[in-house]
Parts: sequence; structure tokens; C-alpha cells
Amino acid sequence: MEIVKNLIKISKTIPDNVLIVAVSKTKPINYIKSAYVHGHRDFGENKVQELVEKHDSLPKDINWHMIGHLQRNKVKYIASFVNLIHSVDSYRLLFEINKQGFKNNRVIDILVQIDISNDNTKFGFTYSEFDELIKLNKLKSLKNIKLKGMMGMASYTTDLSLIEREFNDLNKYFKKYKFNLELDVLSMGMSSDYEIAIKYNSNMIRLGSTIFGTRIK
Repeated sequence: MEIVKNLIKISKTIPDNVLIVAVSKTKPINYIKSAYVHGHRDFGENKVQELVEKHDSLPKDINWHMIGHLQRNKVKYIASFVNLIHSVDSYRLLFEINKQGFKNNRVIDILVQIDISNDNTKFGFTYSEFDELIKLNKLKSLKNIKLKGMMGMASYTTDLSLIEREFNDLNKYFKKYKFNLELDVLSMGMSSDYEIAIKYNSNMIRLGSTIFGTRIK
């Protein structure tokens, strides 16, 4: 099947340390099963209801990534099983994830989303906001979350030099905190720009159309 061919092709072109999150949002179950049978285990969804439905219908050794903007009142629905939440963009959301992690007796892995683009439609901490969060030591009391790293999405543009600057800036910023906060994930890059992201040390990329083809409406 074409999905398997795409996965094999992509895997041959990226470094071994780069994890591919197959963005399965809007894709039918049989698409995910094709990738799963091939051995792929990491899938990303951007809507809570769809994530829950697919989790309930598919094998339990799949690593589910919540990659979309997450409302605080929806955290409870995924807290028992989600492997990584990519889109943590406020302290209030951090607090809620920690609360739901406690209720489910587990530590939930997260990435903080840093707003690196010039797009008003994107979310995330600014660099100064995250600096303040760390300065005030607000993460210390949150025992049921584990900050694994940072995520950023570049501007939606054909200006490759702008995308490079945004990825390079986040790469430098990640290095600022990497050792003190024990971070190991820098998530940048989607189907249109993952090669640039890897150039700037991204070790987690989110690929949808590159694997599954054109998005189903």
C-alpha cells in the first residue's frame, strides 16, 4: 500500500534519532492500521473526540500524541492514555494536565509550545513568557507532568529563509534550557518543512500528507 511505501521512503532519508509522528487526524482507521502493521507506533491527532475514538478502536500499544490546541476542559478525556501532549501553551493548561495526571495516578509527558511564527492563528508561550515561568519556578510543584521538551511551528509561508530563522531561533532557545531542565525532545517540522527542521536539530517531526496523502475533509 502507498502508505507503507511512503513510510519506508521517508525513514531512509532522516537520521535515526528523529521520531516520525504520523499525523492521522481525519484519516480513517484502515489508514492507521496499514502503518501499524508495517511497525509504526506513533500517531498524532488534533481533536480530543477523534483521538479518544481511535484509541478505543485500535491496538493499545500505539503511542498517541495530542498535537492540536487543547482546551482545559478536554484534558480529562485523554489523561488516562495519552503518551505525549505537544501543544501545552499556558500555565493554566499545565496545571490542569497535572491535576488530571494526579487523578489518573500517572505522570503525563508534555512539550511546551513556543510561538515562533508570525501567524496570529498559532498558539504558544513567547520566549519571554517561558523565561518567566522558569524564573518563578512554577513547574516544580507540578509532580504529575514531565516536561520532555519544546515544540514550535514555523510561519505558513513560502519564504524558506524565514522558516530557517524561526527554527534556528527555537533550536538556540532549546539549548539554553536543555541541560538544566533535562529536555530531550525538540519537535519542529511538518510535511512542508521537516527537512529544514531536521537541519536545526529537530528530533521529532509530524508528517501527515507526506505519509497518508491529501487530507480528507
